[in-house]
Amino acid sequence: MIHTPVLLKEILSLFSIPMERFLDGTLGLGGHAEALLLAHPEIKRYYGIDRDPEALGLAEGRLGSKLIPIHGSFVDMDTLVSEQVDGILLDLGVSSLQLDKAEKGFSFMREGPLDMRMNPEDEIDAAYITNHYSEKELGRIFLEYGEERKWRQVAKAIVEARRRKKFETTFDLCRALDPVLKRVGKLHPMTRVFQALRIEVNQELKVLERVIPIAIKMLRPGGRLAIIAFHSLEDRIVKYAFRHFMVEEKSVDILTKKPLEADREECRKNPRARSAKLRVIEKK
Repeated sequence: MIHTPVLLKEILSLFSIPMERFLDGTLGLGGHAEALLLAHPEIKRYYGIDRDPEALGLAEGRLGSKLIPIHGSFVDMDTLVSEQVDGILLDLGVSSLQLDKAEKGFSFMREGPLDMRMNPEDEIDAAYITNHYSEKELGRIFLEYGEERKWRQVAKAIVEARRRKKFETTFDLCRALDPVLKRVGKLHPMTRVFQALRIEVNQELKVLERVIPIAIKMLRPGGRLAIIAFHSLEDRIVKYAFRHFMVEEKSVDILTKKPLEADREECRKNPRARSAKLRVIEKK
């Protein structure tokens, strides 16, 4: 499976410090990990956390003995890893493995079960949300997590459609919303709806808010935390949290005054990099 890690040059540049212990909270298929291990032969332990056991297995196969694969959520990093580290990376994007495999239900371009769980052991999936959430609850997540202008119409259409037939697949949802959502510009009309459902299923924003102070505690003095966000909701949380720990707590320095973004060449080769924003801090 082809996997292209985003903002790789920038990650390698900002992690140019000596590092013996590294924590990758979103290991995925190990693209960033492979490059960091090659660039830093001094790394003794590379902790790779991921919620997807399939991704962990594939990454373990391509990385060396320094990798310590851990199945879990990065929000639990302080209980999963028992020592401070020199660097932490959180790549918040949905991996190619998740998007390209129809059976994981993340993509509106492929028919598969309406799932979207990053950890298949979690109880609540996207089918449960569309079939059981009230119209008010559905409207809330499409407004807050999808910033969808037609959030009311979307919620109403879902509730009306499920009275006739329960949602089971991604295309079931697309068909129910086709009369409501029409393409405007380049953005696919289902993008915001699927984003909102994915965020709700995996509690992504709440987890992100919780993990930043935990990650800073996990860093040794001089260690660095890098977070790659892929939409404004994530980036806003990272921006204000980093500012709080620099100004109020005075415990970090911000190394990226503005978020770093992919250049034109990277966007041409990897369109998924277009929305990526990288922010990095260093612990005092």
